[in-house]
Amino acid sequence: MNHKNQVNPGSDNYLCTMKTNRFLRNIIILLILALNIGCDQVSKTIVRHNMNYYSHIGFLNDHITFSKVENTGAFLSLGDSLSGPAKTILLNVLPLVALLFGLYFILTKTNLNRVVLFGIILIVGGGAGNLYDRMVYGSVTDFMHINFVIFQTGVFNVADMSIMAGTFIILIHAWVKKKPETEVKGLDEN
Repeated sequence: MNHKNQVNPGSDNYLCTMKTNRFLRNIIILLILALNIGCDQVSKTIVRHNMNYYSHIGFLNDHITFSKVENTGAFLSLGDSLSGPAKTILLNVLPLVALLFGLYFILTKTNLNRVVLFGIILIVGGGAGNLYDRMVYGSVTDFMHINFVIFQTGVFNVADMSIMAGTFIILIHAWVKKKPETEVKGLDEN
């Protein structure tokens, strides 16, 4: 066995390697976040500059439509009718605190499963994209709508898709991870 290539956990080389790995991990996380937020902001900028309010562009026999809408509330316009400090706290301050906590969590919690980490990155990036709009423009630009008769969405944007994708990734991962344990327990009982 070649002992020259092994790094002793107490050595300076080990600590340097760990710091380098953590630094690279955090750079990758920040790059994915930047890409996520960038895609959202580019799509919203295109819509803001090239579509009129409530104009209609349809695809697949109008099952998927683009229509520029400004949402001054949260998801599905929740909180839209609030005013003053309550609206600022619920739609700007609390989400900012949650996003900062999420960012801190993904940058410092190094033992996260990569699938879960990716899901959280998508949620934080989507939330950041919408929060940026709310703080800079006073509203969030939504523009996509899906209507397949039995399945219909509200008007949403790329950040919302990111949040939903991240949530689904985490839920599916948790379900798949838990499923074998349940099956094993069922076999033990027989």
